[in-house]
Amino acid sequence: MSSSLWQTLEELKKKKWVDLTHPLDNASPYWDGMPDGVLSLADVAVPYESMNLCIQTFTFPGQMGTHIDYPAHFIPGGRLAGDFDLKETVLPLVVIDLSEKVKTNPDYEITVQDILDFETLHGCIPKDAFVAMRTDWSQRWPDAKALANADAAGNEHFPGWTIDVLKFLYDQRAVAATGHETLDTDAAVTSTAVGDLQAERFVLARNKFQLEAMAHLNEVPATGSLIVIAAPHIVEANGLPVRAWAILP
Repeated sequence: MSSSLWQTLEELKKKKWVDLTHPLDNASPYWDGMPDGVLSLADVAVPYESMNLCIQTFTFPGQMGTHIDYPAHFIPGGRLAGDFDLKETVLPLVVIDLSEKVKTNPDYEITVQDILDFETLHGCIPKDAFVAMRTDWSQRWPDAKALANADAAGNEHFPGWTIDVLKFLYDQRAVAATGHETLDTDAAVTSTAVGDLQAERFVLARNKFQLEAMAHLNEVPATGSLIVIAAPHIVEANGLPVRAWAILP
């Protein structure tokens, strides 16, 4: 007797799947506050020539590339990777497109009105959704200078979330998680002004997770898709590179 789940999988495989993650190698950018030696991908640990195989070792920051931030990244006592149920990482995907506004203003910060305008067109954001902010900033990857977009004075400029919008999404729409294409949650101008990544701290203080440095959101419709997020099961990790993908309707 055939399994209904197997039939569901066959139907899902007929859909378009979009990789939402950047490929990683030893030239991939990461936070420049890290010490030397934190990145070494695909080193050969032991060559088993007699058995015609080899074993690789990998050294990398938890917050590298397209990655998941768990609450304990900012919040003492917050949940770690091992505290999350698998069902928390397969979610309805909503994509808020702000790419045109960011073209004319790289410091653009999403507003509650942006969310309301989106809902006028696409309906109310559903409970337990993953809401991604599309800015097309991922197209700057892997150029670290372009991602930071610093001016002559060294001040960085890139778009971000606001506390007001995150409060609206988590309190009024009961979303499960949020994500973005930039390397930080907060717009650079605001985090510099307040001296903190306050928007990121807000999300993680809710005991929720977020994804950073997402890719290919321009290939995903506003509503109707699913997001699947996979990461190594390192139970005490407060952040990990992920392989995330969207399954389109």
